[in-house]
Amino acid sequence: MSDDSRPNGNGHEHVPSRQRRRFPGISSRAYEHPADRSALVALRKLSGFDTVFKALSGLLPERSLRLLFLSDSVRVSDAQFAHLNDMLRDACYILDLEKVPPMYVTQNPQPNAMCIGMDEPIIVVTTGLVELLDEEEMRAVVGHEVGHALSGHSVYRTILLFLTSLALRVAWIPLGNLAIMAIVTALREWFRKSELSADRAGLLVGQDLRASMRGLMKIAGGNHLHEMNVDAFLEQAEEYEAGGDLRDSVLKILNVLPRSHPFTTVRAAELKKWAESREYQRLMDGHYPRRAEDKDASVSDSFRESAAHYANNVKSSKDPLMKLVSDLAGSAGGIGDRVRRGFDGFTSGPQNGNSKDAPKGTPKDAPGPEGDGDEN
Repeated sequence: MSDDSRPNGNGHEHVPSRQRRRFPGISSRAYEHPADRSALVALRKLSGFDTVFKALSGLLPERSLRLLFLSDSVRVSDAQFAHLNDMLRDACYILDLEKVPPMYVTQNPQPNAMCIGMDEPIIVVTTGLVELLDEEEMRAVVGHEVGHALSGHSVYRTILLFLTSLALRVAWIPLGNLAIMAIVTALREWFRKSELSADRAGLLVGQDLRASMRGLMKIAGGNHLHEMNVDAFLEQAEEYEAGGDLRDSVLKILNVLPRSHPFTTVRAAELKKWAESREYQRLMDGHYPRRAEDKDASVSDSFRESAAHYANNVKSSKDPLMKLVSDLAGSAGGIGDRVRRGFDGFTSGPQNGNSKDAPKGTPKDAPGPEGDGDEN
């Protein structure tokens, strides 16, 4: 890969046009965040979700949605937004997505992008985002949305958008609204986690962590890179996680519940952590799960990986609430170990009446239960 660089219009370092590593046959499992998979499993287990999903799969007006974008947005092609079209095809080539999804630019000053669609994914980016990001930052965003498409996230995203709109229409029906909002809340929790997966896909496509970080900073603070600093931005994430007391921990949860995306500082910190991991390096070296192996993938292994991820997060978190949970879990584990050791000492029994390990108050000649306390 070339190390040459050229300045962009803002005077900041611009990553060169270069040969990027490609990932033939890559499975979305290679970049999916463990929290994404576990949240999706929890969502599918939610009472009533299967019924809603099956009903909406046939009812959602996808054809109308496509006609809407076709009639009132600009379709990306060789003739329109050609630079975005090149990025889209490049992203699909790198992640080996055979069918390039249609992409539209829609007039909206709010920087945003989404991947929606029930049968086939559609990528939509706003003019606010196109005007905000430079070429390499935008490349990471396009890769992010192609990652959503490869993971099949567009289906659930479409349902979330529809149910959010529906919840507003039936807000006057208490029970009906509660039922919908339960599913919307679960969908939002999953979608926030799916954004972490898609950020990783964006990094695989752009293959430049600095560009991904710059893009997240701009989404948070606008087009003022000369006023911002990546290290200081990441320090905000650390302060956000560790700061405050239990009341602040509860407020963090309440603040994030109505959001479809995680906070930008949190996304930046998560992406940087993954980019520095052995998992990422192995992936860049060509060692990753293939789509052809998806049918043989172990669901139980995925559960264990997700559980281990959450356990490690709780253990290493500096958040006051998470530290309390970790301390309580540790105390419970310690008590459990002591009870178990006491029980083992009793059931194995002092066979000759002279054991120094016999618990106090245990008669020296008390017979142990059948089997001498062996565990199965």
